[in-house]
Amino acid sequence: MRKIFPALAAAVLLTAGCAGSGTGADGPIVVGSVNALSGAATFPEASQAAKAVFDAANAAGGVNGRKIEYKAIDDKGDPAAAAAAAREVVGGDDAVALVGSSSLIECEINAKYYEQQKILSVQGIGVDPACFSSPNIAPVNVGPFHDMTLTLLYGSETLKLDNICALLEIAGNTLPAYRAAIDEWTKITGKKLKYVDSTVPYGSSDYTSYIVKARAAGCKAITVNPVEPDSIGQLKAAQAQGWNDVTWLLLTSVYSENYAKAISNAGAGVYVPAEFYPFTDAGSPQTKEWRDLMTKNKIPLTSFSQGGYLAAKYFLDVVKGIKGDVTRETVTQALREMRPVSDPMVGTPYVFGPAQAHHDNTAGWPIKLASGTNKWELAGQDWLRIPKP
Repeated sequence: MRKIFPALAAAVLLTAGCAGSGTGADGPIVVGSVNALSGAATFPEASQAAKAVFDAANAAGGVNGRKIEYKAIDDKGDPAAAAAAAREVVGGDDAVALVGSSSLIECEINAKYYEQQKILSVQGIGVDPACFSSPNIAPVNVGPFHDMTLTLLYGSETLKLDNICALLEIAGNTLPAYRAAIDEWTKITGKKLKYVDSTVPYGSSDYTSYIVKARAAGCKAITVNPVEPDSIGQLKAAQAQGWNDVTWLLLTSVYSENYAKAISNAGAGVYVPAEFYPFTDAGSPQTKEWRDLMTKNKIPLTSFSQGGYLAAKYFLDVVKGIKGDVTRETVTQALREMRPVSDPMVGTPYVFGPAQAHHDNTAGWPIKLASGTNKWELAGQDWLRIPKP
């Protein structure tokens, strides 16, 4: 995973005046997104799902007779490309908003530009800290930091585990955000982690040394923030060491059917707080509408496509209530003034609002992967939520 540093982010920000918005009352409503469509880690499902929602809306007549023209631009996992992608769709295409973006880096790179251009982003999947600390970006997902607080809460309060440790994979400026997530858990529970290693690398070919140190520290459960290949390597390293009684408290980043198929020995279990209602609960009424649309459009059933779908759905709900022309200014006003919107796929209502930061989705649905099953199962009957202060 590519590391991004604040100085680099500042270097690629270009000074620009506030662009105009709107293509006329009869033209299409241009909506954009910046996504990791190529590069080391890709998330194409989010923008694909958003497009499917907009295509369905267009087929039904559009928004007050106007069609949505959706433009998903690839940031290639590269800072310069992410900056160029935002300028293409915001400045060049005159988008009224960004909807369904999913990227490892684009929030950090483009947040200030969005403020300069007075445009809002309903992020499909927020990843880096800037996605949750900008007045102009409001992700629909929980995000990795609340996700870590949730997985720790489930481990200590529901599973009643002690001697919990953390192995953190840190890219760019994410360490303070993960520390804050752990501190939030400590504030709620009064408990502390037994051992923390924040030097764990992304994409290592061998995690044995990190696993050996964690075991020697007396860890009974481990929370990690990995991508799928890294987690598979970590579980295999534990298995090779004969460490089969450790519980893994992971994040939604490993929640996929491919991951489940790759894991034969999950120790004492892999637990994840799914950011949206678990898509592997086949036939559930909570996901039927999304599942039918994704299946019709041959889009993978993943948490990423859930995020893109919800971002587009929320956006349409707000835009259809605009009286008069749909422009960047009227869309911004409508999102700032919107009422909270609920959906059965999430445990927290969504609202953009006027806040200076947006990190309001605080609920996950507990799921479990047990050894020898190769399938995810529900591990709770309701949403797990971070208590309000």
